[in-house]
Amino acid sequence: MTHRTRALLQIFSSALLAIALLATTAGAQSRDSKSSDMRISQEVHHQLALLPNYTVFDNLEYKIDGDKVTLLGEVTQPVLKDYAGGAVKSIEGVSQVDNQIKVLPLSPNDDQIRRAEYRSIYGFDTLSRYSMAAVPSIHIIVENGHVTLEGVVANEADRDTAEIRAKSVPGVFSVTNNLRLDKKAG
Repeated sequence: MTHRTRALLQIFSSALLAIALLATTAGAQSRDSKSSDMRISQEVHHQLALLPNYTVFDNLEYKIDGDKVTLLGEVTQPVLKDYAGGAVKSIEGVSQVDNQIKVLPLSPNDDQIRRAEYRSIYGFDTLSRYSMAAVPSIHIIVENGHVTLEGVVANEADRDTAEIRAKSVPGVFSVTNNLRLDKKAG
């Protein structure tokens, strides 16, 4: 083997080694990023679930994009929107919070519908088990007489039953059923 061939072979080997190291580093960074996103997601979920004044009549959701968290959903009290933003800003690894939570309008009629919806849904035997958590898993969002069901149920029958019960409440203009099925239950 000539000196020039050895030199080219050495350069080629070094290049392959550098490419392999870059691929390994990029993979590790990707895993670290996913791990960080998962940790932030779990912490955001935990902080939102612990908020004072968070009830079955509020719906809090979020999206994570790196170190930015976007808060979404609807709340009945303006202070809950502020609490949510503050709680998420305090999480290590979060540098920016875009608080897009909508504060629902004050309405005695909507409050009456909320109470009636709660009794209709959670007072029904097959759905009453969902009321046992600190924050029940079926959220009832009422805005100007329009009802949206958010959250998680165990099966399609419970999803359908909740919708039927919600539609049975007098004074409701429409019902949107956004209930999802619990993947762990299936």
